Amino acid sequence: MSKSVIVYQYPQCGTCRNALKSLKQKGLDVQAVHIFDNPPNREELKKMIADSGLDIKKWFNTSGEVYKEMRLKDKLPQMTEEEKIDLLASNGRLIKRPVVTDGSTVTVGYKEEQYEEVWGR
Repeated sequence: MSKSVIVYQYPQCGTCRNALKSLKQKGLDVQAVHIFDNPPNREELKKMIADSGLDIKKWFNTSGEVYKEMRLKDKLPQMTEEEKIDLLASNGRLIKRPVVTDGSTVTVGYKEEQYEEVWGR
């Protein structure tokens, strides 16, 4: 039986398409979720951030328009962890994509070497 993963992604994003293709080639059962229409909620984010082992600032899509419009580069350092999670949960465009999870392991962004290591087993 193949392993299942949920991929929070944006269909028009080339990086997301490459990530999906890579995961499928590795034999994973992929459930794609449109990150703008259905961003992970506060509790899901909290768990995924913890499971990823990454600093919460790695979760922000720093090259996105919304991030720049909101001037988050200046605001994030003064925000609490809870405020950052609320912000990410409020707008899927702020989340770096793709986010892949199997319920315990989480990756953010797409690098083939990392996918090979984490999802290629």
